[in-house]
Amino acid sequence: MEDLKSAVQNAFKYSPNVLLEEYIPGRELTVTIIDGEAYPVVEIKPLEGWYDYTNKYTSGKTHYEAPAQIDDTVAKLLQLYAIRLWKAFGLSGYARIDFRYDDLKPYFLEVNTLPGMTSLSLTPMAAKAAGMSFQDLLKNIIDITIKYGGLK
Repeated sequence: MEDLKSAVQNAFKYSPNVLLEEYIPGRELTVTIIDGEAYPVVEIKPLEGWYDYTNKYTSGKTHYEAPAQIDDTVAKLLQLYAIRLWKAFGLSGYARIDFRYDDLKPYFLEVNTLPGMTSLSLTPMAAKAAGMSFQDLLKNIIDITIKYGGLK
């Protein structure tokens, strides 16, 4: 708390708008949805600190479990919530829904409507855990895009 005031003042140097959120302890989990279907849950485990830019984009800085080593009931609940959120936001094609889980209940964090497709990206990890190759994942996304009129 003693650092909060100076941190907020520092943030205002970069923007006139600052968003503060309560920290939710627990596990960081994500569910990819492709054309309304939930893929296996992926857990994000930075080896040190937070899942910040460095840990996200530097190979070896984060361990990923795909599928996540969580109770099957929790995994199914997260997938159900992800599908409901995907529908509630009126999404099509594919997206990734991120959660925190404190071993009691899941907390919805955000929707990523254009998930990354690098070797460290979560959507390809989820697809691989579902038995889908990277090439098949890309073909599936292209086919869905054409299906919804995204490419003519």
